[in-house]
Amino acid sequence: MQFFSSDFKLGILGGGQLGKMLLYDAKRYDLHTKVMDSNKDAPCNKIADDFIIGDITDYNDVINFGNSVDLITVEIENVNTDALEFLEKSGKKVYPSPKNLRIIQNKSDQKKFYSKNNLPTSRFKNYSNIEELKRNFLHDNFEFPFVWKSSRFGYDGKGVKIIKNIEDLDFSYDHQCLIEEKISIKKELSVIVSRNTDGEIKCFPVVEMEFNEKSNLVEYVMCPANISKQTEEKAIIIASEIAKKFEMVGLLAVELFVTNKDEILINEVAPRPHNSGHHTIECCVTSQFDQHIRSILNLPLGETGILIPGIMVNLVGENMEEGNVNYKNINDIFDIPGVYIHIYGKKKSRLNRKMGHITIVNKDINKAIEIGKSIKNKIKVTS
Repeated sequence: MQFFSSDFKLGILGGGQLGKMLLYDAKRYDLHTKVMDSNKDAPCNKIADDFIIGDITDYNDVINFGNSVDLITVEIENVNTDALEFLEKSGKKVYPSPKNLRIIQNKSDQKKFYSKNNLPTSRFKNYSNIEELKRNFLHDNFEFPFVWKSSRFGYDGKGVKIIKNIEDLDFSYDHQCLIEEKISIKKELSVIVSRNTDGEIKCFPVVEMEFNEKSNLVEYVMCPANISKQTEEKAIIIASEIAKKFEMVGLLAVELFVTNKDEILINEVAPRPHNSGHHTIECCVTSQFDQHIRSILNLPLGETGILIPGIMVNLVGENMEEGNVNYKNINDIFDIPGVYIHIYGKKKSRLNRKMGHITIVNKDINKAIEIGKSIKNKIKVTS
């Protein structure tokens, strides 16, 4: 089928920054794009060929949107999978599949999937609500501290608590949840893996992530990761195996823990372009966004090698009360070599909202990291 400069329409559910960066590559190929989001000021609004106001969690909105395009993909997992399943059965191409989205939307189901497929992950236990957890966690041989997670709708550190004692369980949560053994972590890694419908698989180089201890948001993504060749190979094998088990079409971001015993355990996955892959725009032969388009259109996958090492720095809101965004001191970094600034187009800043990112490239990764951390300390996103 002729995708480019034709009547073919690519539909994207969600109009945030991931969709915006996906649209840049779609524009490069002259793909006709249609995006739906409930926010009329979403970052995709001014770039998509067609932008529709609608609720991506609403059955009828998703059905109507899906019937107006040829292929449907997502830039966020929180979509109506019942509607996508109906569209898929009606003959629409939907990538990632509704079946996989349904599993990944639910962290309890994700963990069961890893266990069922003999994929390495931390010990866990699922519960129907917090009261069941309180009654049973001692019998299930979980000791303090452990990690509590809501099964659904947790992201960017939300819906996650470190439970250090019985008093930390003194909260209400009448929904499915899980607890995980708290692992002693040496490093946190991510692998972006792509797979097309022909089954071709390619992984991007393993990256290392550093998190902000207060917000639990990723602060830095470094490419390549400072790990042994053996650890790198193990991480890529695990990521590839997950993509095969899911029969994934598109991108899968695989977040991994390296334990103090050098074991590699799966933390979570995301079936779409991911924050830990933004650096690929400048650092790699093919960007994660280009690769996602190639995957879902069943085109040959691009090369993923590193052109130049780099570090990605997240820009997040620091103001407690929402207000018009101000990027303090950002003009001062334009003359630094190897700096690439990405502003997402969100007009309002609030605490911990992702507002943009900066990638710093340098032949010497240590120099890139030094510059990146200096920039992070300099720029303040406020209102």
